[in-house]
Amino acid sequence: MIVPLREALKFWAKLGFISFGGPAGQIAVLHQELVEKRRWISERRFLHALNYCMLLPGPEAQQLVTYIGWLMHRTWGGVLAGTLFVLPSLFILIGLSWIYLTFGQVPWIAAIFFGIKPAVTAIVLHAAVRIGKRTIHNQVLRWIALGSFLAIFVFNLAFPIIVIFAAVMGIWGGKRYPEYFQQIATHDQLSGAHAPAWIDDHTPTPDHAKFSRKKLALHSSVVLVLWFIPLITLILIFGWKTLYPQIAWFFTKAAFLTFGGAYAVLPYVYQGAVDQFHWLSAGQMMDGLALGETTPGPLIMVVAFVGYLAGHIQHWIGNSNPFWFGVLGACVATWFTFLPSFFLVLIGGPLIESTHGKLSFTAPLTAISAAVVGVIANLGLFFAYHVFFPHGLGGSISWISIVITVLAGLALFRYQKGVISVLIGSALAGLLSHLLTTLLI
Repeated sequence: MIVPLREALKFWAKLGFISFGGPAGQIAVLHQELVEKRRWISERRFLHALNYCMLLPGPEAQQLVTYIGWLMHRTWGGVLAGTLFVLPSLFILIGLSWIYLTFGQVPWIAAIFFGIKPAVTAIVLHAAVRIGKRTIHNQVLRWIALGSFLAIFVFNLAFPIIVIFAAVMGIWGGKRYPEYFQQIATHDQLSGAHAPAWIDDHTPTPDHAKFSRKKLALHSSVVLVLWFIPLITLILIFGWKTLYPQIAWFFTKAAFLTFGGAYAVLPYVYQGAVDQFHWLSAGQMMDGLALGETTPGPLIMVVAFVGYLAGHIQHWIGNSNPFWFGVLGACVATWFTFLPSFFLVLIGGPLIESTHGKLSFTAPLTAISAAVVGVIANLGLFFAYHVFFPHGLGGSISWISIVITVLAGLALFRYQKGVISVLIGSALAGLLSHLLTTLLI
């Protein structure tokens, strides 16, 4: 059985519109479609690719799509698969971002976001617990997670510094106490017996997927050019210290620091976009995360929302139509966020394969994953503070927000409800609260 590139591209395009549910949901959809239904790839090869992507920084679901496309149809197959997975959510988020800024002050739309914000708080805390169960399996890793939480919560330490400290601890601990830094398989639930696949367990690795110094040099050069030319163009047009080159450089760094998936990048993006550059407010960041949760594609696409708002808001005054400045910001943020992901899969994949299973390589990543849990927990508490005390500690408490957060938490933790259903329910609760307040007044 040979799968034509055209047939594969039809599926990747379809996937870009149906991939709801965050990384876990998207990986489940991929497994169901590619392993169980279409038999394009076997169980073991699928998990092998997934383990690669879990080791890399960046959005693991998008990288998994890129990897499988690359394995099936060479470099262009991977590039097209990964791009089609991202494009629909980019267009959708640009449209939603425009609606958000244009009509966000309309009372009923504001009420929807009022209800969604507490749900986002519960979702982030739920993500911290879920990732913690997957990555923290001994006391040492628990201490690393706690240390990273205190480092950012008490000392406001920058996320990259926390990642570096965790990596150094992992390198040292992997040599001194290797038993605490062993990776444990977490994908047993995906196992099952199936008919032979196109890329089966014993199918030889294709030549294009094997390590080659020549290919490494060629592809690295291409990626460097694709990064360098847009950045230089933005600098020549706008100047180095202006918005768009800052967006490009900031999200390039973010792409290489997001060990642990999409939720791991949120603290870093928050620190930069809200605290450092003041591109948007804490409340707008939460609204963007909510929009990212409700649209298909990788959750890390919240960067498109951040880029759009940065461009639109900065050019609001003095321009009759700031929409296109927002579009440029969204496209720049998306390009420089995902280009490193393609690089790490298409160029780094064969290199990582040669070190797969070696503790000296996986130990620092295990420590980083534990540190990420503490950082995400801090982000959840920070969101909770802004939702529960919208006017600061000296202002009134939003009891309605607390109730919605508790109900959303129960739906996620106890009843295992999906993110979309929780957000819809919370949005309806926000609308109901607005209607009741209007009637009472």
